[in-house]
Amino acid sequence: MVISVKEKKRDTVTICFANNKGGSGKSTCCANIGYELSAAGKRTLLIDGDMQLNLSLSFFDEDKVLDLAQSGENLYHAICQKKDVRSYIIPTEYENLDLLPSSTLMSQVEYELFTMMQREYILKKCLQGVREEGCYDYILIDSPPTLGTWVINILCASDYVIVPVEASPWGFFGLANMFDFLNHMTEVTDARIMGVLITKVDERKNYYRQAKEILEEYQEIHVFDSFIHVDSAIEWAQDASKPVAAYKKTTRSATEFKKMTEEVMRYGSR
Repeated sequence: MVISVKEKKRDTVTICFANNKGGSGKSTCCANIGYELSAAGKRTLLIDGDMQLNLSLSFFDEDKVLDLAQSGENLYHAICQKKDVRSYIIPTEYENLDLLPSSTLMSQVEYELFTMMQREYILKKCLQGVREEGCYDYILIDSPPTLGTWVINILCASDYVIVPVEASPWGFFGLANMFDFLNHMTEVTDARIMGVLITKVDERKNYYRQAKEILEEYQEIHVFDSFIHVDSAIEWAQDASKPVAAYKKTTRSATEFKKMTEEVMRYGSR
């Protein structure tokens, strides 16, 4: 994508969604907040950094996603070849919203990075052209549920981190390790924790209240006012390869993602 000479250059903010616990809602939050940013007129790039391809599946059907994953036109090949990602970006059907698709080969990216010089900064270098061009207001990166070299790459390429946490008995398992990991990463990255987003809230149970109490122990960690309820509309939207607001704008989760996006825009200014 080439920015028009008449168009104001944007100061790109990069946000990653990270948690070493699977099932926390990273891909769902990344997809739906990205959609809401684009609907608010913010030009947004989504980067699928996970071999599970869930972010890509939020916008394209399975056949299309697998074609992209098995081609040479995806994030994995950009990383392995240390190439500018701009030639791998594809538009979604939504205005202001583009995607850099993933590959099932992302399971091997740790091995590929191991032999590279300054391996923590490969993704940052691959994104340098996009950021300098200034064609996006936001870049959102979906990360895998690991704490390895690839996630360090994602953190080094980001300005902020959002940590989705599931309101469940196991949702907080390993959260202390996640925060310790992020604190240790201050030596190699300037990424700051924007906040914790509590997901999959079921008010028939006490887990949301317990989650808030646990997070209060981390006084230096911001917890977003917004949270995301359990909502069958999210699953129906995922089955249709759509963000929930595009699937059905009147659902509770669509309203919640919109409110959450407003918080992101307030906290994510540079």
